[in-house]
Parts: sequence; structure tokens; C-alpha cells
Amino acid sequence: MRKLGLVAIGAAAILAMSSCSTGGNDKAAADSGKITVWVVGSDTPDTARAYLKDTFEAENKGWTLQVEEKTWADVSDTYAAALQSNDAPDVVEIGNTQTASFADQGLIASIEDQRKALGSEDFLPGLEESATYNGELFAAPYYAGGRIVFYSKQILGKTPVPTTLDEYVATGVSTATDKRSGIWAPGRDWYNALPYVWAHGGFIAEQEGDTWKAGFSSDGGVKGLTQLQEVYTKASRAAKDGDENGPQVAFCAGETVLLSAPAWVQSSITAPADAENPGCADTYGSDLEAFALPGLKAGETAPIFAGGSNMAVATKSASPEKARAALAVITSSGYQKLMAEGGLTPGILSAAEFLPDTPVAKAQAKALANSKVTPTTPKWAEVEAAQIIQEALVKIAQGGDVKKVATDLDAQIEGILNS
Repeated sequence: MRKLGLVAIGAAAILAMSSCSTGGNDKAAADSGKITVWVVGSDTPDTARAYLKDTFEAENKGWTLQVEEKTWADVSDTYAAALQSNDAPDVVEIGNTQTASFADQGLIASIEDQRKALGSEDFLPGLEESATYNGELFAAPYYAGGRIVFYSKQILGKTPVPTTLDEYVATGVSTATDKRSGIWAPGRDWYNALPYVWAHGGFIAEQEGDTWKAGFSSDGGVKGLTQLQEVYTKASRAAKDGDENGPQVAFCAGETVLLSAPAWVQSSITAPADAENPGCADTYGSDLEAFALPGLKAGETAPIFAGGSNMAVATKSASPEKARAALAVITSSGYQKLMAEGGLTPGILSAAEFLPDTPVAKAQAKALANSKVTPTTPKWAEVEAAQIIQEALVKIAQGGDVKKVATDLDAQIEGILNS
């Protein structure tokens, strides 16, 4: 997650901090240099990126800051190698479920001595917990988010908003055409698959003593995945082997009736058509509405995955103190205000006041009130990196036997978590 509500720390204060927790070749005393910050996906608004660059460079004369955009596939596939190289980035965005593993591998530096300066008393508790490993802070909360269901009144028309999960699936099936999805559901989007499993009583993995037991093949897991298979095969025209990146593209093209996506996708949908990351502010984004994914009973919501990001300083940053200075800007009120205005739930509690009073913000608050996270173990990052859940879902999307696929998946998960 990302942060709001903090006053930026001046460069002088940053330079006074000890850099003993960082392992890079420290060039912070140099009169000039460059800092590289990696963000993931298009969620960070262009306005926030510009603010980070302008503010850092104003506070650190002679230094430049470059923001580079990566993908979540990069985080899983190439981050580790990049962070171990001699040309490592300085500050990186990582998922809340991956932070413990990165810290365990020594890829990100402890910033425990910067905790108070960053305003930890205002941190969102869940994200602060995910950013803490062995009692030390290894990252700053960036933003939190949950998936909600977007729709345009132009497309949904007179079709009623579903009040149960069964109605949601039925609406997706009934509104799908040869060229338009009723529900946009690419096969590799495992974040949107979890609510079906959880709503029916299934689970990812639970610890029994010292042993982890996976639960996709539990009765509830199979029920949920079977319902999801109906979405894949009858309601969605998304690629069976596609991922969750860029969901606003299909929405803005009018290729789906319902879109379950992170709430911060609102800023991507409502961006101008000529923006660097084009949206559809003048068409389907002009009457954007949203609701929390409903549960099995009317009036209930389905449990959703509580996602989010943290920002960390790379252990091999060549300029760790300047990286910390960049981190201070990222957690400042000016930066985080821009993030919140884009619909991102801030990692700092006081910044919530900057969230827009919109149907999207209200839907996310309702959805996050019933949310879950992945198993809290450093080994979970190995599960994500192996992408075995995505591969299993692709098989289900392609019509595979749900029980068999789920059983095989559980065996793989247990093999990793219990190794």
C-alpha cells in the first residue's frame, strides 16, 4: 500500500540518519547522482510520479529521480535477480504478501531506525504487519486495496445489480454475448478466484501444528471453483490464459458488462483518452458505478483478498540514504494526497480523508470489511513465484476436472509450504 498524511522529511534530516542497515556502496555524500524507483503497474497516478520526482530533486540538489514501471510478473520473475545485481534499483514497490520473503532473502534493507521518522504511529496496521519481519520494519506501507465490481450504467442498462453471488454469476451469463463478457475473468487472475473459494467455505492453506494443509480441494473449495468454472466458460470472453493486468482496457472498450478489479483501477478508467495510460473519461468512465461482490446471502459480501503494496529500499542500493530520502517523499502528505485522490486506500490512516466520496470508495470500504489474506509465511512468496495457482486456474478455465486440478494444486502448495 501507499502512504498519505506524512510531512516530507527534509534532505538534511535524512542525511543525518544512519545507513548501517543498508548494504549498498553508499554514494550519498556525492554532490550528484540518480535514484531509481520502481512502481508496479499503472496504479500510481502520473501526478504522484511527477510530484515524487520534482520534490526529491528540489530537496536533493544535483540529484535526479527516475520512476520506472514494472509488472507483477516482474516482481515474481525478475525482481530477485535485479535486486542482487550491481545495478539494483534504489526503491521498489513489492506486494504485501511478498515482503517477508524479500526481507528473509536479504533483498531489502531494514528501515527500523527510520520507522518513527516516517510516522509509523499512523501506519495502517495490516500493512505495517506485512512490512515487519522478525520485529524489524523492512518497508513502508504504500497502499491497500480490495476488488470491487465496476459497471457503466450505459452497458448494464435496466439489468438489476445482483444481490447474491449466484445472481452475480447468473447476470454474467445472461448478459454475455459473442463479443462481450458478462464478467471479465481471465484465467490467470487468481485474486478474483479466491472469493469464490472463500464464500463457499474453502481455504487456501491452514497451519496444523508445524504442518500446512491446503484447502482448494476441500468441499467448499471445489464448490467455489466449480462456480468459477461457470464464469470462465459461460460468462467471460477474456483469454483463458490471460492475466489481470490492464483490466481498464477491456472495460473502456465496452467489452465487459461487469469488471471485478482493484478499486484503484477507477483512476485508470476515468483517465482521459489521451493520457499516457489512456482511460475512457468521456464514455464508459463518465457514469462509473461499483458495488462490493455479494456473498451467498443477500445483504452479505463475499470475502475478498486484501491486497496492497509496500515500498522498500534495496539492500544493494548504491545510494541508500538518498533512497531513504525518496521513501520519505513517498510517505509524505503531498504525495499521498494524490494517491488517495486516485482512489487508492492509503497506508497511512490519517490520509483516508483524501479519498473521494464516490460509489467506488464506498464499495471498497464495504468490501474490505470482509477480507482475507494469504498464508503468513515467507514461503508463500515461493508459491506465488511458482505461479501454480494461476496454472491450475487456467486448466479449470479450459474445462478441466475441478476436483483433480484442485487436489493436484493442494499437493503442490503443501510441498512448498512444508519444505
